[in-house]
Amino acid sequence: MEIRPIRTEADYDAALREIAEYFENEPAPGTPEADRFDVLAALIGAYEDRHWPIEAPDAVSAIREVMALKGYGQSDLAALLGSRSRASEILSRKRGLTLEQARLLHREWHIPSDSLLAE
Repeated sequence: MEIRPIRTEADYDAALREIAEYFENEPAPGTPEADRFDVLAALIGAYEDRHWPIEAPDAVSAIREVMALKGYGQSDLAALLGSRSRASEILSRKRGLTLEQARLLHREWHIPSDSLLAE
C-alpha cells in the first residue's frame, strides 16, 4: 500500500480521483482496499482542514439554522427565552446572548456551545 502525503493541489486532486473509485465499488471491511480507503479519507480530510477550514457559525446563524431545520419560529425562541422582545433583539443582532441563554439553547435545542459562545 503505497500512499504519499498530500502536499499540493495536484496531490489532492489525485487522491480525490483515487478515492472516488471506492465510492463506485465499496470495499469490503477488513480488506486492504478498505484500509486504503480509510487512509486516503484521513489524508484528504487533514488536507481540507488545513487549507479550507470551516468556521463554526455565529450564535444567531446557528439559532436560525436550528429554527429552520426543526420548523421553529420566533415565538418558539421567545417561549424558550421567556420574552418576545428578547428573542427579537437576539435574532436582529441588537443584543447578544447571556451565558444562561446560551446554556439553555445548548441544553434544549442542542445547538453547539462553540457557536453560541463565539465572539
